[in-house]
Amino acid sequence: MIFPIIMAGGSGSRLWPLSRQLNPKQFLPLADANFSMLQATIRRLEGLDAALPQLICNEQHRFLAAEQLRLLSMEHANILLEPVGRNTAPAIALAALQTCSGTEDPVLLVLAADHLIQDVQEFQASIQKALPLAEAGKLVTFGIVPTHPETGYGYIEKGDSVGAGGFAVSRFVEKPDLLTAQEYLNSGSHFWNSGMFMFRARRYLEELQRYRPDILAACREALAGGSQDLHFTRVDHAAFAACPEGSVDYAVLEKTTDAVMVPLDAGWSDIGSWSALWEVSEKDEQCNVFKGDVLDQNSRNTYVHADSRLVATVGLEDLVIVETKDAVLVAHKNHVQDVKKIVEQLKNDSRNEHINHREVYRPWGVYDSIDNGHRYQVKRITVKPGAKLSVQMHHHRAEHWIVVSGTAKVTNGDKTYLVSENQSTYIPIGQVHALENPGVIPLELIEVQSGSYLGEDDIVRFEDKYGRA
Repeated sequence: MIFPIIMAGGSGSRLWPLSRQLNPKQFLPLADANFSMLQATIRRLEGLDAALPQLICNEQHRFLAAEQLRLLSMEHANILLEPVGRNTAPAIALAALQTCSGTEDPVLLVLAADHLIQDVQEFQASIQKALPLAEAGKLVTFGIVPTHPETGYGYIEKGDSVGAGGFAVSRFVEKPDLLTAQEYLNSGSHFWNSGMFMFRARRYLEELQRYRPDILAACREALAGGSQDLHFTRVDHAAFAACPEGSVDYAVLEKTTDAVMVPLDAGWSDIGSWSALWEVSEKDEQCNVFKGDVLDQNSRNTYVHADSRLVATVGLEDLVIVETKDAVLVAHKNHVQDVKKIVEQLKNDSRNEHINHREVYRPWGVYDSIDNGHRYQVKRITVKPGAKLSVQMHHHRAEHWIVVSGTAKVTNGDKTYLVSENQSTYIPIGQVHALENPGVIPLELIEVQSGSYLGEDDIVRFEDKYGRA
């Protein structure tokens, strides 16, 4: 049986403004309207002899990840939380250590959560070719058959044949210039480095001990000092923060003598930019990609994503337009790699548009900040059936709640009562309070905040069913 390890870290800053720090691209339905990149990654494992996937993600994304697994009926899958990012070698080490209980030595299939693979049958065929190699102690990496001279990827040069369908890794090559990339394409012996791997857990740990024992020691300490919280595995923050950074390529695969490559020709893309998403999307007769409410006259080779309102375009060519509730991106397709510079500028200017969308997901539901101004803020709040916000209070703001649909169970000081549709209640400054949906349909309400400070950090939690107190 294969044990899938899905790495769901990363920020996806080049896909701003859709991808944000607290809701990055792996959790977005970019290539499939019905499933996020993470969910699509999990679904393409169907039909393989595979265990429930283990997810590795940033602690900030834990509830978002858990909800997406729940929607796939995989709420019992384990989620390993990284308090800080330390690249792929430590992340995989944590997963390998956790799966090596007793005498078990499973074959790990390490996948990125934000890759597109269009030919699932060919993807699974490559996995089947790699499985006997991994079972025999080889460390397998999947090399993407290149389709053009790409300068944004690292390459793998293949050596002699190994087994049925595998090749020894001759060398790993850094991102080349265009002329060198064309030479690699012409040679037929160079493949894009996909960042997907397969190997036995103990075999990986043996090689990590040989070449980067400092990383392995830090990961052992972090896992030993951690704890289990529902389906979340938390590692010791200080121990993992002290772990050296390193990719699995640099730490192990470039040094080991047992690295092999299995070619993968399955319509792969890492969706690393808006132009990459345009390339893999279905286009109209003018090679345009329109998503959402878009009206166009005479545009060509253009990508438009309308998230919340009508976007009208006239006579455009080779542009990317992405509209969200709080930001609009307009970029030439040849310069979309520079979108990350806009994100850096937002950070440097201490703005918030790179952190989250106007709609913010919480373990109990979602809220949308629909208006704000001096000393006031208005939110539309949706609470899932059976969910409850934390027992909390605020030092600087009062709140009015108006129920739009459903029924709210409100704790307001020492009183608890129900508030139904078209009814309202008032929470004074400093009052301990809580909000719960006791019903079977979503609870929707309008919250009007007023006060001298309205930041999300003015929350003092006394009790929380999601472990945030």
